[in-house]
Amino acid sequence: MTSIVRANENHTLLLSEIASLTFLESHGGSGTSEDINSYVAEKYNKDILKKELQHPENLYYILYYNNRPAGYSKIILHSPYTNSAMSNIAKLERLYLLKEFFNLTLGGELFKFNLNLAKENNQMGIWLFVWKENQRAINFYIKNGFTIIGSHDFKISETHSNPNHQMFLSFR
Repeated sequence: MTSIVRANENHTLLLSEIASLTFLESHGGSGTSEDINSYVAEKYNKDILKKELQHPENLYYILYYNNRPAGYSKIILHSPYTNSAMSNIAKLERLYLLKEFFNLTLGGELFKFNLNLAKENNQMGIWLFVWKENQRAINFYIKNGFTIIGSHDFKISETHSNPNHQMFLSFR
């Protein structure tokens, strides 16, 4: 049994824990442990997430499976990418699932939830960045209709970046 709940400030600690763990699981081997741990401490701490949750444009959702947190997402509506002629497109900034919940189609369920949310809010499409070494995620997005439209270096530290694909799915 699954449920998807919009996160609020009461979820700050849980969101911090899920965000940190899923990032470590997905990107932990992409750099030195010092770089990765420093990034996680800076980006996924309770204070940062609490501030992000206070901004109405940041829509965080937590996915529960059998009443256990299994993953989370962050979508930002009306967030066009650089050089886009469209203003009403959404950015799927984060979509993470804890590894123990892989192969249960939960990632697809959370993705479809965000896709429907974007459509219900009259977005013309959705875009995202995905690490070029995360073939599982790339295949997932391609299977769901995304195309690669560019690239982006995702900065982990002053000395390390992960190369990312920029992907887009048009609703038109």
